[in-house]
Amino acid sequence: MKAAERKILIVDDEAPMRHMLRMVLERDGYSVAEAANGRQGLDCLQAGHYAMVLCDIRMPEMEGLAFLKEKQARQLGGTVIMMSAYGSVDTAVECMKQGAYDYISKPFRPDEILLTVRKAEERLQLRQENVQLKKNMQRGSRPQGVAAVVHRSALMRGVLETVQKAAAANAPVLITGPTGTGKELIARALHAESDRAERPFLAVNCSAIPAGLLESELFGHAKGAFTGADRSRTGLFGAAGGGTLLLDEIGDFPLELQPKLLRVLQEREVRRVGESQSTPVDVRVVAATAKNLRQAVADGSFREDLFYRLAVVAIELPALAERPEDIAPLVDCYLSRIAARLKRPVPEMSPAALTRLEKQPWPGNIRELLNVLEKTLVLCREETIGEHDLVLHDHPKAPIDASTLSLKQAIVELERDYIGKALEVTGGNRTQAAKILEISLRSLIYKIKDYGL
Repeated sequence: MKAAERKILIVDDEAPMRHMLRMVLERDGYSVAEAANGRQGLDCLQAGHYAMVLCDIRMPEMEGLAFLKEKQARQLGGTVIMMSAYGSVDTAVECMKQGAYDYISKPFRPDEILLTVRKAEERLQLRQENVQLKKNMQRGSRPQGVAAVVHRSALMRGVLETVQKAAAANAPVLITGPTGTGKELIARALHAESDRAERPFLAVNCSAIPAGLLESELFGHAKGAFTGADRSRTGLFGAAGGGTLLLDEIGDFPLELQPKLLRVLQEREVRRVGESQSTPVDVRVVAATAKNLRQAVADGSFREDLFYRLAVVAIELPALAERPEDIAPLVDCYLSRIAARLKRPVPEMSPAALTRLEKQPWPGNIRELLNVLEKTLVLCREETIGEHDLVLHDHPKAPIDASTLSLKQAIVELERDYIGKALEVTGGNRTQAAKILEISLRSLIYKIKDYGL
């Protein structure tokens, strides 16, 4: 982010807390300013721009909630994260109502506050990207090529680097991945990044057309080649001349037509049905499938030579569940598009709702996510979509393992985990840890020894 977007204001009446936060944040590259109460914090926001504000709730002169209300009234910038040692659900809810982005309870570890700040920073960046996207849409200029693929994860960055490398060549590309991961979008990005971008991009679903019709659809036919062929047909290979042809669901390509497709790829020429002469074609072939083609080769339902001819460059798309960091940018991008189609204002997605989306299994991948967003926008008319407003799909639950249902073992593991966290928070101070856990020091020492901590 830009330097101006890494400025953070700390509003807290405790000097040691401000000092600790300053050290942690400056070590991570942030520029930090301090205010001892809400009024000073408002003065700082009025005088300069801060990307984020870390604000305590209980302070003299002006408390945190009063600061939030006044900040909203003055329309001052800055994403606010509230802090308090007197946390409760009601307090957190009230903070969110008054415009806070998040809420963190004291005491907290340095890595906890950094994680919260980074999440807020990512959210800020996503909002800025969304604003730019809306401007592009208003100008009628949607991103093209790899820029059209919404992502943030390292997995997708690797995929798009391969796309850019493959775009410069003319070799066939095989795109694999689970259903709903955006294989056609990747194929279009490949086409847009290549020197064929100004020529046609055509796509055919090989599983949706019977074998008898697919041959004519792809390769064309001569007039009178069969009953009903009252005129000649060029076929998709001819129509896509100079461009790209996507053979979607290639795993369902009829076995009897595979030798003819292999010949087209090898010889770069097409023989139309009913003709004896072949016609040269200049087409980049991209194939896509959710099936395991290696297994299909082993089963005898797909030719091995055709597989290797199609997979000169192989691109595998990860499932959405493997890249949850892509969900936030996908939501920010498509929420506005769906809202525009439904002719309604674009709602906000609450942090809790976004977190729940990130934790979903998504067996239907991006297609399922878009379906959930659309159903939610149809049924929820609120300005902010909360966690319980989401219209999620019910997925079959994994069978329960009876061996994991020991209540005694669960209590032991929970107790051990809590003791470990208390010792970590107090830096190993057993006396303080015992107070936090609300047990005697003698009992704590016994349990530490018993659990081998």
